[in-house]
Amino acid sequence: MRFGYTILYVPDVRAALAFYGKAFGLPTRFLHESGDWGELDTGSTSLAFCAHGLLTQMGKTVAAPDARQPCFEVALVTDDVAAAYAQALAQGALPLQAPQDMPWGQTVAYVQDLNGFWVELCSPMG
Repeated sequence: MRFGYTILYVPDVRAALAFYGKAFGLPTRFLHESGDWGELDTGSTSLAFCAHGLLTQMGKTVAAPDARQPCFEVALVTDDVAAAYAQALAQGALPLQAPQDMPWGQTVAYVQDLNGFWVELCSPMG
């Protein structure tokens, strides 16, 4: 078994792909012609987006994330956390925590994406 996808449920897949492309430099790997499913080129594990409408058609109830009470985050690793943080803010991400050096040796920052999900920007471990 291997880890294949993290899927974020969003109202507009195209908008999510465009935001992540501009804010974090992640290119789109795939967008279904319906616009209900898309994936970013994030390496061996995909960050994917599924439209609320598609889930509703499948009989599922969708809940929006609450940035004030996060229960999930996406972590993106970068060698320059400060530059990644500045780029994300310039492209419309909301600041949650400016870059900070952590006791375990990482530099970590947090932003909120256009749908309310937390995105951690962090330096590599070790």
